[in-house]
Amino acid sequence: MSLRDTIRIMVVDDMSVSRALITQSLEEIGITKYQTENDAKAALGKIVAAPVHLVLCDMNMPGMNGLELLHALRTNKTTARIGFILITGQPTPELLRIGQELGLNNLIRKPFTTATMKASIERVVGPL
Repeated sequence: MSLRDTIRIMVVDDMSVSRALITQSLEEIGITKYQTENDAKAALGKIVAAPVHLVLCDMNMPGMNGLELLHALRTNKTTARIGFILITGQPTPELLRIGQELGLNNLIRKPFTTATMKASIERVVGPL
């Protein structure tokens, strides 16, 4: 059984179209074990209750943004080692610096392709 058959992913994005594009890419890669959430605080609760292998998270969301979710995961013993990929259309040097300080594993720039999504995931979890 390959990693793509067993990996569990949480997709967090407040925009339904963006969530759909991300999950479409995951399905094209062959990843089927994913959950989606439109609210980072709700996602945090679900991840703490049932940890996943990887989080794909949008940066700009109301209430709690992607870096705040990353910080919350990294400061919780149960979720500190979960892979985290931030998705953003504006990866500024400051955003990258803060992300690296918080333990960001990778970043995907919008717009993305299935190939760039797959390459980004593989850099975090290994070959799919």
